[in-house]
Amino acid sequence: MIDKLLSLDTELFLFLNGLGSKTYDGMWLLITSQANWTPLFLVLLYLIYKKLGTKQTLYLLLSIAILITFTDQVTNLFKNGFQRLRPCNNPDIKDVMRIVQSRGSFSFFSGHATTSMAVTVLIFNTIKQYYKHAYLLFLWPLIFAYSRIYLGLHYPIDIVTGYTFGAISGYAAYKIYRKVQQKYFPLTSINTTI
Repeated sequence: MIDKLLSLDTELFLFLNGLGSKTYDGMWLLITSQANWTPLFLVLLYLIYKKLGTKQTLYLLLSIAILITFTDQVTNLFKNGFQRLRPCNNPDIKDVMRIVQSRGSFSFFSGHATTSMAVTVLIFNTIKQYYKHAYLLFLWPLIFAYSRIYLGLHYPIDIVTGYTFGAISGYAAYKIYRKVQQKYFPLTSINTTI
């Protein structure tokens, strides 16, 4: 059963990875770099600050930092525990796939997918009452994590598992954030929805 699942995973990876083209390689290299998402992060920071104020925004940023540290460490534990080769390092397929970028670390599961989904779930649940289109935030982890398949760094199962763990972690972090917020940093007012 597991062998069949991994075989299907590899086939899906080769299909998705094979859709790429040299024309778009540069764009996907830009997309996969977290630093290039800084404008989005700054806009989000402004929107959060506008609704929550300085104290609440700083508290949320602290929660995000703790969440990123947690998901990053757990992801590394899984990667080192499972030691699944990245597609770009897999001798069975590396000659028939597009390798745009290489990494020496292991593949299962994707840190990009995990962290981006965890942070998105936390932020979404925090701001959805203020912004009716907050669900559009989920485009970020979808595009961000797909870049890992495009570049030849992750299999689809790595991405889906990362999304799942990230969503669970992000929602748990949100629940903890709200409990601590209500006890120690209560909101003084609620702004209207945009």
